[in-house]
Amino acid sequence: MPQNLHSIPRLVVAGTASGVGKTTVTSGLIAALRRRGLVVQPFKCGPDYIDPSYHTRAAGRPCRNLDSWMLDDQGVRETFVRGCEGADIAIVEGVMGLFDGCDYLDERASAAQIAKLLGAPVLLVAEISGAARSAAALVSGFVSFDPGVRIAGVVLNLAGSESHARGCASAIQRHGGPPMVGWLPRQKPLSIPERHLGLVGAGEQGGHPELIDHLATAVEQRFDLDAVIQLARGADPMESITAATPASAAGERPLLAVARDEAFCFYYPENLDLLEAAGARIAWFSPVQGDRLPAGAAGVYLGGGYPELHAPALAANDGLWNDLRALHRRGAPILAECGGFMALAEALIDQEGQRWPMAGLVPGVTRMRRDLVALGYRHATALGSNLLAEAGETLRGHEFHYSSWETSVSEETGAAWRIRGLRPDDPGQLAGFTKNGLLASYLHLHLGQRPDLAPRFVSALARSGSM
Repeated sequence: MPQNLHSIPRLVVAGTASGVGKTTVTSGLIAALRRRGLVVQPFKCGPDYIDPSYHTRAAGRPCRNLDSWMLDDQGVRETFVRGCEGADIAIVEGVMGLFDGCDYLDERASAAQIAKLLGAPVLLVAEISGAARSAAALVSGFVSFDPGVRIAGVVLNLAGSESHARGCASAIQRHGGPPMVGWLPRQKPLSIPERHLGLVGAGEQGGHPELIDHLATAVEQRFDLDAVIQLARGADPMESITAATPASAAGERPLLAVARDEAFCFYYPENLDLLEAAGARIAWFSPVQGDRLPAGAAGVYLGGGYPELHAPALAANDGLWNDLRALHRRGAPILAECGGFMALAEALIDQEGQRWPMAGLVPGVTRMRRDLVALGYRHATALGSNLLAEAGETLRGHEFHYSSWETSVSEETGAAWRIRGLRPDDPGQLAGFTKNGLLASYLHLHLGQRPDLAPRFVSALARSGSM
């Protein structure tokens, strides 16, 4: 699908740090532009799943991840081009602070690097609740830090009043900074609630059903949307990028059952696109709602999410567990990531100590903890051949979980990976479980990192046949 990036206005919304309101601003901006009749394609830098749920709801089309650690530069650009098909404008939310990446000394995996790869101007979000003229010092530091990044405008968040925002904006421009294109006040309805995995997902806003509308209205009232669109149109010229899409497999397309509900909601859209392009047919089902596997399923994909919040419903779904066990006995491919991994263990122990029986395909139990257990990028080396990799091959993944796996699994008894973080001195540790077509671990893996991953999975589906 050839597409010229000259034709796609694009803007990276970045922050001076985590927690300054990037998701609030990005979601409101997407929704406000959509109200104008524009087709907005949202993106999120890095491996996040929760922020994209807001962008997806605001845009009415799936938000996609641009992860320059798990993907190479070309993979990032191709993901961008594929996602922008049919869009009028692309809005990319950054990760952490503008220049924060996967280590302290390099730009890799930062919003700044993504902006450079896409030739996109940056809209910088700064939180000014306790600042006045100092806002100018903050923004001017960001503007001068890397001349290769063009900060074209600022949004001032948590302003005490319009005069406060405009005063800070005047100071910023007096000291050579970019213009303010919008501001937001300190106002509770404009904040997104949080819990242990970060922001509460957009699909769970039972108490805040009109949050996106509130954000859109706030942006319409306090932003110069014409100026924002003009900034996006000022993206630097880039050469045409051809986003290669794998050819669909010939013959009958095997059916892949994919769990999707409140407990299993974390998937990279690119993974599902690549699996379909490689020949799979996808059928959704809801474990929380009591669904069993769809008829004819040749394999299963259980993504991440919040099984701990829906443990009673999952524990009661004996029919699904029986289906999964039968599928596993005949060696069908089952890929489970994070929350899916937890659901396949013998039991899930919640924060109150209540034990909930799960599928029992993975030995041991998972136990919820009060504190974060793991967060960060991982190198994962296959200890033996598994659903996605040959023995000795290394893939790149990401972990983010508040549960631990209590087991005695060893390399000899089914451990799937030796994983290590990004520190050169990290000795690594055993992780995950693989047996008879099953691959389950806390790892979130992006199938776009290698062209053979999705076809390998689909080939296993085709060999498996249907239930």
